[in-house]
This record gives sequence, structure tokens and C-alpha cells, in this order.
Amino acid sequence: MDPITMEGGYNGSDEEKEDVEETNSHLRDRFRLSTISIAESEAKQDNMEISQPVIVCISDLAFKYAVLCSVTAEQLAEDLEMFAHHAGRKSVNMNDVIISAHRNTHLADLLRSFSYNLKAKEPQSEKKRKKSSSKESKGLPSVLNLDP
Repeated sequence: MDPITMEGGYNGSDEEKEDVEETNSHLRDRFRLSTISIAESEAKQDNMEISQPVIVCISDLAFKYAVLCSVTAEQLAEDLEMFAHHAGRKSVNMNDVIISAHRNTHLADLLRSFSYNLKAKEPQSEKKRKKSSSKESKGLPSVLNLDP
């Protein structure tokens, strides 16, 4: 669902819809004022002038980008949850995150590299150490005594 236009399945009452639209309008206006203030401050700092139509355009683009990122993050969270569920798990792991980046091979490669680096830095757990030490004690000794 688009949080700005309320398209995509909003099922609330007309009054709730008006409240949501009023809140969105208020957020958009506050965001616009903030971005205009930032743009004017940066222009003044760099001894530049920016025309009002350009400032308004920057503000609108920034707001649309922020909304898009919000919707994208929500979709990502849903995808990760579905990947974990499909694998029969209740929690998301690093493989789910890497799979979610499959369309962006550069990002997927970076995530894989990051994952391998994390695993390499991770100390062995106590269980793994105990298992490996018990295997060593059950195996053949490193020196065999052949005296009768």
C-alpha cells in the first residue's frame, strides 16, 4: 500500500482515511519545510543562490525518495520473513539476507564476503571445542608405543 496516496487496499472507514491523509499531508509539509531550510542553509554556506522552484523540486524528490525507502524496507522485511519461513525457521539468518540481494550481484557478493569475514572472526563455541577434543581423545594417539 502506498502510504501517501493510500492506494493498494486501504479498508478503513472514510473518517480513518481522512485522518491518515491529514497526517500524511502534515508530514509532507514538515518534511518540505525541513528540506527547504537545509537547502537554503547549504546555499548560504557556499555563497550560492537557489531558485524557489528548484528548492521545491529538491524537497519533493527527497520526500518521494524517503517514502520509497520506507516501502522498500517494509518489502525487504516481508521477503526475509518468507525466506526463513520457507526454510522452516522462525528467525532470519545471514543466508536469507544474501538471497534477498540476488538481483544485485555486487551487493550479494559484498554480503557474502562480509558473512565469510564474520565467520572467520567468530571464535569456536565451547560445544565445538568439546566435540573436537573428544574426537581427538577417541582417535588413535599421535604416538604409538610398540613395545611388548
